[in-house]
Amino acid sequence: MGVNTIEEMVALEAKLQLETARRLMAEGVTIFKPETCVIEASVEVGPDTVIEPYVQLLGKTRIGSNCQIRSYTVLENATVADSVLIRQNCVITDSDIGTGAKIGPFAHLRPGSEIGEDAHVGNFVETKKARLGKGAKANHLSYLGDAEVGAGSNIGAGVITCNYDGVNKHTTRIGERVFVGSDSTLVAPISIGDGAYIGAGSCITKEVPADALAVGRSRQVTKEGWAASKRERLKKQS
Repeated sequence: MGVNTIEEMVALEAKLQLETARRLMAEGVTIFKPETCVIEASVEVGPDTVIEPYVQLLGKTRIGSNCQIRSYTVLENATVADSVLIRQNCVITDSDIGTGAKIGPFAHLRPGSEIGEDAHVGNFVETKKARLGKGAKANHLSYLGDAEVGAGSNIGAGVITCNYDGVNKHTTRIGERVFVGSDSTLVAPISIGDGAYIGAGSCITKEVPADALAVGRSRQVTKEGWAASKRERLKKQS
């Protein structure tokens, strides 16, 4: 087939992608609505994996067996081990995902991310050059950049690693079985020891020893009846 126009190029690409989908299905991969998927010829997928409509598999992507890749996900140069669930609307580039991990929905794994066995990266979580150990979890609304998270650690909702000082990038090291409370900021370079707890809403700027509790926030002040008094003053002024 000759290609002399953009239209002919697109038509030939569609033909090659459909042939790739048919080859994968012959090898035991389930692809729902293959005509909606973009699967480049260089991609490898193991048997018993399910690919839902509108998925894009690009570059040197390698997917193991018994995985589920749900709709609107884009994988480029990604390595995915066996029995991985990637939920809807994830973007994963130049990253490795371990056996049994669960990703998404709406997760963004940027280059250099390494997600360990049985780890969870959930809703609206972004990683960049981050390593999560076995069973580690970052389930909600977090940013982990230039970070190492040990096995079994839990990253709460809204946690971010402050890895950039305006000139250089710095690393955050989180040990095993660490609990990082929601809405905490970890200002790199910093290390948090195994088994430590970080109180919710904390800004952590110093090393935290193993099994310690670190809290970096203002003490709560409660003034009884203040709101009612405020409303009364506003009424008198109006």
